[in-house]
Order: sequence, then structure tokens, then C-alpha cells
Amino acid sequence: MFKEIKSKIYYNLINSPGWRTKRRIVVIESDDWGSIRMPSKDVYQRFLDRGLNLSNSDYNRIDTLESNEDLIQIYDVLSSCRDFMGNNPVITANMVVGNPDFKKIEESNFQHYYYEVVTHTLKQYPGRDRVESLWKEGYERGIFHPQFHGREHVNVERWMNALRRKTPEILFTFSDNTTFSGEEDYNFMEVLDFTTREEIAGMKVSLFEGLSLFEEIFGYRSKSFIPPCYTWDSELESVLYANGIRYLQGLIVQLVPKGSFGNYRRRYHFLGGKSTSGLTYLIRNCFFEPALSARSDIVGDCLKKIDIAFSWHKPAIICTHRINYMGELDPGNRKVNLRLFKELLQRILKQWPDVEFMTSDKLGDLISDRDI
Repeated sequence: MFKEIKSKIYYNLINSPGWRTKRRIVVIESDDWGSIRMPSKDVYQRFLDRGLNLSNSDYNRIDTLESNEDLIQIYDVLSSCRDFMGNNPVITANMVVGNPDFKKIEESNFQHYYYEVVTHTLKQYPGRDRVESLWKEGYERGIFHPQFHGREHVNVERWMNALRRKTPEILFTFSDNTTFSGEEDYNFMEVLDFTTREEIAGMKVSLFEGLSLFEEIFGYRSKSFIPPCYTWDSELESVLYANGIRYLQGLIVQLVPKGSFGNYRRRYHFLGGKSTSGLTYLIRNCFFEPALSARSDIVGDCLKKIDIAFSWHKPAIICTHRINYMGELDPGNRKVNLRLFKELLQRILKQWPDVEFMTSDKLGDLISDRDI
């Protein structure tokens, strides 16, 4: 009971400041599309046989590069619902546009980092031959809206430093084309964290190249960006703005690196707040993460957060990672969570008949009073 009261107070507090609207807007933000995790069941079994610690490693146990079937099934759910304006629910799909080029990295004896475009990665995985066309089909249908999440979902400096040490564990996981360190969920995922500020220069290059690749793949510039692991230094915001980003997705808390993993300074933002570079902050205030949560009523809990947001005249910005809808490693994960997702959408429409589904960048345009 105390935990529930504390949660209610917290969600009321994070919704109290910032931009307001009487429109009941629902935005669904989903991270990690395009990124590699666990390549296959066979690789996962090899890791278990090796004795690697996977007991608490959900991202390695469930998550993998999205398949044709993953997209087809989530599109079926999204296309089954419509708001009062006739719009389907739409996922703002935050995309990684590249992945490590394991072959070239190994050929350099781990002295240099190389990446490959995600469209090349897809060719190396069975059951992904239609994924690129399905991304674009989803965009045309207004149910899958790609935005930028990074050039790759790995902290290049820290991963390469680990590889250069050539420990048996890191070489073993590398040999199966993963960035898994062997330590629970840690896959060097905190892309914009750093040990020294000199690393920021490389991060700026990564963001510039990633945003250019995004435009090459999808045919338009991304207007919003979600920093991986909600971690970034504000110095990076100027390069984002200069390359077309106008909106930063995230939590109320920005984790500002202090030079070591897990050591951060907290900076707080509110919906509609502006950075010194001119970026507008979008704040996630609802969560639907059945693959990552032990809550028994995941749908009911999300609906409570939506109700709090609407009571403060705020849009409901739902965070739901790709892992929830992946089925290759664990078909039950996709089956159960898509059923829950459909239930969530249906109950939203029933409880709030005047709800509007919207993408993150369109919400940003509305907040910024741009034409939408």
C-alpha cells in the first residue's frame, strides 16, 4: 500500500510542471529497433553452456533483431484500433541505424572500431528479408514512425577497451557477434556515457553520421532523439540541433556522465522545457514494459499513469521497449505481451473515447506551436 501511495505521489509530481493541453493525447515511444542483442537460440544456449551469468539478463534472454513476423504481428494489433479521428495507434519507433562490423573489428586486431548499416545487418539474419520494407510500410500506414536512437547501441570506447584486454569471456561473446560482457544485462548500452570528456568528440561524429544514415534509410530527417539509457552530456545537444533534431525524448531525469559507469549527476527537465541549444524536452510519464516488469496488472498500472497524466492536462507518453514484442527467442513473450498491448489500447479507447494517437515529433510540433 505504501509503495502504491509513493508511486501515485511521484507521478503526480512529474506531471505537475510544464506544458498542458485539454486534448487527450497518447504517444507510444519504443526504443531499440534495429539493434542487435542475442543473435539466436543457439548462441544463447552456448552462453549458458559456457556458464555466463544470464539469470537476470532479460535483454539477452528475450531481445533480438526484429523479424518479419515480429513486425507483422504488432502491425496487426495497431491496425485493429482507431481513435475518434480515425487514426490508428502509432509507435514512435526509435531506431538504431548501424551495428558493429565484427569481422572488420577482428581483422584490425581490435585496434579500430567499424560499423555496418542496419540494412546490411538484416541480410545476415534469417527471417529479416522484409524488415526494411515493413518499416517503410508501417510508416506509410501511420502505425510505425521511425525516429533516431543512435548510430549503434553500444558505447564504442568502453567496448573496444574491453575487447583489447582480450579476456576469454569478452572474446567468447564477441565470436558470436554480440556485445555482451558476460555480466547480467550489461551490453555496453550506455552510448553517450564517457570516462573522459575527450570522448565527446567521437560521440558528436557518431550522432552526425547516424542522423545522416537515418535520412538515407528512411528518406527524411528525424526530428526527435532519445539518448540511450537516458544518459548524455548537454554539450551534445548543439550537434543534434544543427542536424535537424528539435525534440529530446526522455524521462524527467537526465543522467549526466561524471566519468565512470554508474556515476552520474542528475539534471531535471519538464514537458515543453527548452535546452540552451533550442531543443524541446518530451517527458515519458507512463510505462508499459511487461517483459521487464514483475507487476501483476501491467495494463491496469499503465492506465493509472495515463489517468494521472490526463488529470494534469498532460499528454500520456508511454514508454514501451522493443523487447516486449520480440518472439524469436521466446515466442510466448511476443504472444502474451501483444495480447496485453491490445488490451491496453482497447481499454484506453473505452475509458477515453476522445483520445488522440500521435507521434513524438508531432507532439513536439504541437508544443512548439508549429503547423501539424
